[in-house]
Amino acid sequence: MTASTDVLYRLLVQGVTDYAIYMLDPSGMVVNWNAGAARIKRYAAAEIVGRHFSCFYGAEDRAAGLPEAGLRQARETGRFEAEGWRFRRDGTSFWAHVVIDAIRDDDGRLIGFAKITRDRTDQQRLLQQHREEERRFRLLVQGVTDCALYMLDPTGIVVNWNAGAERTNGYTAAEIVGRHFSCFYGAADRAAGLPEAGLRQARETGRFEAEDWRFRRDGTSFWAHVVIDAIRDDQGALLGFAKITRDRTERRAQELQVVEAKERAERHRDEHAAASAFLDSVIATMPSSVVVQDARTGLILLANRQAELLLCRCAGELVGRPAAAVLPTALGALMAAALANAGASAGTGHPASSVNAEAQVETAWGARILRMRALAIGGRGEQPLHGLLIADDISDEHAARQRIHHLAHHDGLTGLPNRELFRQRLAEALAAEAAKADAPGVDAILGPSTAVLCLDLDGFKCINDTLGHPVGDHLLRVLARRLWDALRPGDTLARLGGDEFAVVAPVLGAGAEAAALADRLIAAARQPVEIDGHRIETGLSIGIALAPEDASSADELLRCGDLALYEAKRTGRGRHARFHGALEASARYRRLIETDLREAIARRELFLHYQPIVRAEDGATVGYEALLRWHHPVRGPISPLDFIPVAEETGMIDEIGTFVLHEACREASRWTSDRTIAVNLSPAQFRSSALAAQVAAALAASGLPAGRLELEITESVLLDASSNNLALLRQLKQLGTRIALDDFGTGYSSLSYLCTFRFDKIKIDRSFIREICDSREALAVVQAITGLSRSLGIATTAEGVESAEQAACLRREGCTQLQGYLYGRPVPADALPERAGAPIRLEA
Repeated sequence: MTASTDVLYRLLVQGVTDYAIYMLDPSGMVVNWNAGAARIKRYAAAEIVGRHFSCFYGAEDRAAGLPEAGLRQARETGRFEAEGWRFRRDGTSFWAHVVIDAIRDDDGRLIGFAKITRDRTDQQRLLQQHREEERRFRLLVQGVTDCALYMLDPTGIVVNWNAGAERTNGYTAAEIVGRHFSCFYGAADRAAGLPEAGLRQARETGRFEAEDWRFRRDGTSFWAHVVIDAIRDDQGALLGFAKITRDRTERRAQELQVVEAKERAERHRDEHAAASAFLDSVIATMPSSVVVQDARTGLILLANRQAELLLCRCAGELVGRPAAAVLPTALGALMAAALANAGASAGTGHPASSVNAEAQVETAWGARILRMRALAIGGRGEQPLHGLLIADDISDEHAARQRIHHLAHHDGLTGLPNRELFRQRLAEALAAEAAKADAPGVDAILGPSTAVLCLDLDGFKCINDTLGHPVGDHLLRVLARRLWDALRPGDTLARLGGDEFAVVAPVLGAGAEAAALADRLIAAARQPVEIDGHRIETGLSIGIALAPEDASSADELLRCGDLALYEAKRTGRGRHARFHGALEASARYRRLIETDLREAIARRELFLHYQPIVRAEDGATVGYEALLRWHHPVRGPISPLDFIPVAEETGMIDEIGTFVLHEACREASRWTSDRTIAVNLSPAQFRSSALAAQVAAALAASGLPAGRLELEITESVLLDASSNNLALLRQLKQLGTRIALDDFGTGYSSLSYLCTFRFDKIKIDRSFIREICDSREALAVVQAITGLSRSLGIATTAEGVESAEQAACLRREGCTQLQGYLYGRPVPADALPERAGAPIRLEA
């Protein structure tokens, strides 16, 4: 390995910031320290080199000998790998993935250890959060003890078993999971096919509900209230059944006892006064509200204390009064229905069925949710007909169910609907739209439409990375409220995850309403937010898709919205884009480009061409710009405009950018002249804190003097986190490289940057050069840029010069350098005259 290669490897390791990479001697002493170690553990190299690596462990871990155990395992097996908590310089902890590799020389002697530490705190936090959510739902189900709650597969086999099921049915999970649920039925019921009938009804209607006798493990029976709900996925396929069984033996016995005791009391009032008193005691102490009505007179004959408290808050206000006058409307209607059933069944030989309901009822304590049951008693022979009403206040139980339902359908951070509820609302909107479209009289041109808007915050990852997740969460809550306020009645806003939101909105016409809604949302998100002393500005990109014009199903509509969102972000962010058919083909092409580009990097299909840059006054070549090219083995040349954006989105730009830097510096170092080489930096590259180290490594590996390397950045780089960008620009400047501001005047130009940082060159965009001879506006822009540059002492390069007339005009305006087809097209390295040492002189 050459000395320059050693330097290259050292600089590459030292420049890595995502991982802590450092060496230990055989005893565990730290012998070097890279930038990633300084970022993750917050020690400078001077503070940690020479110390034992156990200083990153907690006191308990050190006392337990964990650091030495790790070295021992690496020494004996070649590698030690683990995850656990480690500590930074400021005492804070982070979840670390640690690898220690033993390093040996050619004779097998131990030289030391290579230690790599990755900060996995965010992944660990997400994993713990996911496990905690699963644990809460599992404990919620398993911890229920007052009812049996378990799942059946589509054939009726029991697949899980909660504590309530074990208490109610007497079986442990090990004894029942895997068996058919019909084992809880009696032999006669199984022979009559009742279990299968229940599953069939649940499968066809969604629910089966009944009350009957069931059997426990020890053979005893109990009166069960059974509900079986069919569970289906988003496509409607049957996944299985949720079965809830409640033991109602005591309640049924109480009800029968009340009825039987009342009948006995009526027949033997004088003879059985003691029994009547006992009956009153039983009824008075029942937790349910009990009311008995005389069917002939309509008067209330009996009301227990629970009923009086619920309906009047005091005793003696119900008995003897007309039920129609004192009972809430819902209770009176239920009692009337039960008595009507008794009249309908008279003479049939069959008992009248009870009437059940669960509804909100106005009581003396306000609106309460009651589970009610009414049935007729007597009415045979000389027995008078009575109505019996039993009601239980289940408001707290209902609130708990509502809370569980809310948690399952809403985002925990913002309170907005989550992805599942959003899909339900979208499906409902599409169904309503289809129904309206089929209705007579609907305008075929301006008929009903459903718009889906896919929203994504611009630059949110940078905010999370620089200011922390608590600030990011606060920002999401503020923006969620602003977006909600910008909606119309009937619109639904949901958070799909991360910084992704979506809106489903009914609209008319060709999408003008959807575009207006998108404009309001973008304006709402654009306002700055103050959080913990930070003034945060973010933008919103939106993709719009309409049904049925673009798609008719929820999945396809969301996919169209995502494609339109990608187009909005690709063409500048902070805007909205409408889906159109060409985006489908564009997406397929991007996927092909992404797949082929990964292979192109591996097969080294990428290469550089070089275009000359000449001095305006005499046409002498002063340097070259390195331009990336890709020749596909099947499709031929592919434009950088097609594959560079894909590389930036997928993260491949880091590897490609490193290749371009090293290749351009290597080629320029072989020239016989001292002409400069210009390399374009992507905004995605510029966000990497390791960029300065990569540039230094390229210069060191090639031996190229730093003054001959010119780095070109676009104005868009300066939009985000300007203080960080200016710091990185200064680091590059300290290396000795030249910095050029590319495409000046086409983006968000700010003269403050020209005052804050001294650029070596400003490049005038070709769009102004193209019109300079015909457009006064273009000429005025060029005059302004060249005049400003002269005042600040900054060189200017005009791009895209294709005619002698353009060149003459630029020379008159004082442009310093020229570049374009007039002076030469980009050519491969082996076609450069620099290889032969002959100078180039091209006259404009």
